[in-house]
Amino acid sequence: MSLKQKTIAGVVWSLAEAFFLKGLSFLAMILLARWLGPVDFGLMGMIAVFIGIGKSLVDSGMSASLIRTKNANDSDFTTVFYMNMAMSLLVYAIMFFAAPYIASFFGQTILIDVIRIYCLTFIISAFSAIQLAILNKEMLFKKLALLNVPSIIIGVSVGLFLGYNDYGVWSIVLMYMTTQAIFSILLWGTGSWKPSLNFSKEKLKLHYNFGYKLMLAGLMDVIFKNSYNIIIGKFFPVQTLGYYERARRFSQYPSQTITDIVGKVTYPMLVQLQDDTPKLAIIYRSLLRVAFFIIAPLMLGMAAIAEPLFDSVLGPEWIPAVPYFQILSLAGMLFPIHAFNVNVFKVYGRSDLFLKIDIIKRSILILAMIVGFQFGVLGLVWSSVIVSLVSLLINTYYAGKLIDYSTKQQLLDMLPILVVAGLTFLLMHRSVNVFTDYGNFVQLIVVSLIGIAFYLSIHSFFKASPLYALITIIKNRKL
Repeated sequence: MSLKQKTIAGVVWSLAEAFFLKGLSFLAMILLARWLGPVDFGLMGMIAVFIGIGKSLVDSGMSASLIRTKNANDSDFTTVFYMNMAMSLLVYAIMFFAAPYIASFFGQTILIDVIRIYCLTFIISAFSAIQLAILNKEMLFKKLALLNVPSIIIGVSVGLFLGYNDYGVWSIVLMYMTTQAIFSILLWGTGSWKPSLNFSKEKLKLHYNFGYKLMLAGLMDVIFKNSYNIIIGKFFPVQTLGYYERARRFSQYPSQTITDIVGKVTYPMLVQLQDDTPKLAIIYRSLLRVAFFIIAPLMLGMAAIAEPLFDSVLGPEWIPAVPYFQILSLAGMLFPIHAFNVNVFKVYGRSDLFLKIDIIKRSILILAMIVGFQFGVLGLVWSSVIVSLVSLLINTYYAGKLIDYSTKQQLLDMLPILVVAGLTFLLMHRSVNVFTDYGNFVQLIVVSLIGIAFYLSIHSFFKASPLYALITIIKNRKL
């Protein structure tokens, strides 16, 4: 199978996994939100930063190093496996003893047991990280999607059963744990690779020297991205954090789904083109325009129908989360573009540049948070949008220099799409008010159809529109 065919197949199977399997998890979280309420989700929001830190430390960026290593062998895989396992045990021990102090900081005793149980996922995921990296390296996304089917179905079933029977926050914890455990078991059961005694200090040094910079950047990303949860959880009621956390997760589902697909599929593809920069830049531009063509109207359209959407899906109890969701949708619209640019750094082995840029962006985030905090929760949420915009300029500047695709060129490619998506938002937002008397369901269906028709109609007039590039990809499977 050619690289193009692998890429298209990867996109198709990743989409299937994201919108059907992860969609099932998303629907489960909607039901749990209706049954549990903002407090339980606020508790999970409080520990999000610590879970993210643990995951970054366990992997140490070495999975990405394995994927970009052209002739990785058993020694590479075995060395990284033992390193991951050692790190997972160390990180779990740290979190186990830190749990009482974290619970004391937030004033929530229940977090002690939640942290100690949930963090077992570090060990579970480390146990199968190499099998997962091998499948990603070989672009076997169909197999990954199929392995996720029983994992997610069983995990969701456990979570819904516990949630329906009033187990509160434990229904969320055990849903995630069960899903990860089943997935790890299936990866081991279906994979051909098994660890040997072929440990190499030289291989460890090689992968760690590349990976630790990504790990540090990942740590900063997790800490600063979840610092909003820490501040809101510490200085505002737990229900407020619950509203913010659900709004963030709700906005992240479409944007992060597309971002994950972009990152997972394009990284191994671009690695194979790293010696042909002109071709890499052409494919990069095509994928960027198509991704933004999809994500921009999706995020702005959801923002336009946010109130009837939250009312009908989560219930009236969650209406206070609507303003947070609408603002966060603006930042979420840029996530896939960030992913494209970040992949360029990794493709060319510039983890040093990746780390340097991340330090600059986190400094900006700290300043934005200090200013935003003066205006309450909404000020903090708006600060995240500003940081995302500034980060986009920084990422595109440095990545553009590597592949000769400047910030100006990238912005000009996105501008027409953004203008049409913005007009679509205004039309949909006004239409919501027109159909207020017809109920939430009619509002959502009719207004969404109006938005889709308008957006596609405008783009159909321009032959240079990404719409035609997308149609070509679907018809001919060519980038």
